[in-house]
Amino acid sequence: MKKGLFALALGGLSIGMTEFTMMGILPDIAKDINQSIPETAHLISLYALGVFVGAPTLVLITSKHAPKKVLMFLMLLFFLFNGIFSIAPNAWSMQISRFLAGLPHGAFFGVGSVVAAKMAPKGKEAQYISIMFTGMTIANLVGVPLGTYIGHNFSWRITYSIICFLGLITILGIYLWLPNIPADKTEKIAHQLSYFKRPEAWLLILLISIGTGGLFAWISYIAPLVTEVSGLEAGKVPFIMILIGFGMFFGNLLGGKLADSISPTKAAMTCFGSMAICLVLVYLVSTISWMAYPMAFLTGMISFTIGAPIQMMLIKTAHGSETLAAAGGQASFNMGNTLGAFLGGLPITMGYAYNTPSLVGCAMASLGVLITFIFYKTIVLKKYR
Repeated sequence: MKKGLFALALGGLSIGMTEFTMMGILPDIAKDINQSIPETAHLISLYALGVFVGAPTLVLITSKHAPKKVLMFLMLLFFLFNGIFSIAPNAWSMQISRFLAGLPHGAFFGVGSVVAAKMAPKGKEAQYISIMFTGMTIANLVGVPLGTYIGHNFSWRITYSIICFLGLITILGIYLWLPNIPADKTEKIAHQLSYFKRPEAWLLILLISIGTGGLFAWISYIAPLVTEVSGLEAGKVPFIMILIGFGMFFGNLLGGKLADSISPTKAAMTCFGSMAICLVLVYLVSTISWMAYPMAFLTGMISFTIGAPIQMMLIKTAHGSETLAAAGGQASFNMGNTLGAFLGGLPITMGYAYNTPSLVGCAMASLGVLITFIFYKTIVLKKYR
């Protein structure tokens, strides 16, 4: 693997840890600042809002600068804002710094996706992008469980200090290993924004925001699913999360190979369709305790195959606005996070069991297939043959 890809993967590891570790140490933070868990959970929503705001904004602001310098700048922001969060003394300062910490997330993956694609040999662009996203899957596999353990047994502030340190290492890795790709100084902001005048842009935003929500409708309620429905002990939940992380790791790489083999759009339809089938299977076997383990791995793997195909769809249809499109995809992915968690929770509030969110996820993934098919028929076949 090229060292530049390793540097990008380090960034994915750092960002994955700062985003997902919050779920595991939420009770510890709530206790530290003397708030209820639902009140403290606003830190999760504020981060997602930061991603949504920062992805297009920072890409446009930095568009005339070389990608290597932009990526170092974004990770510097990551280091500063997560550092402020780790020492924030009260709830309001934590909320502000948590929002700010989300700003560089989408822009980093947007710029990084384009850089990874440019580094790749022809025909292997999606696989190179998937390698960058491997950092995020490793975060879920190793970083999040470790950060949760440290936060619970010592201090959540130590966890986020470690995350800051990873940001510094990423800056060094980008400086030493990433190639110098020149900036396109002729590109105008108005031209990049014109991407959002195209129907393909909004179809992609729609399919990402809805289709990827299938993953989050399931994973947002994974702990009560395996304890309340499958009957596992609460102490088994970390092992379930590790299995999901393993699945995401392999699924991410599989999605990259699939996108390069059969085209990104066809791969996306395959991935969303497989996700829908898998989530129905989760619902049907969730009362069988031992099935919780293989289904955690399988669902994590299938759900995460979608990442690389979507990034390639964004890049291939952007024509001069590739970085903005890829960053917008990350913002849409976080919208899917919010929608999946919200819609998946509706049947629970109506008194249904904790396996019903998987049916909501199935519906969202199925809509993802439909929207992707519409995209293929109306956009790909007519414009990008």
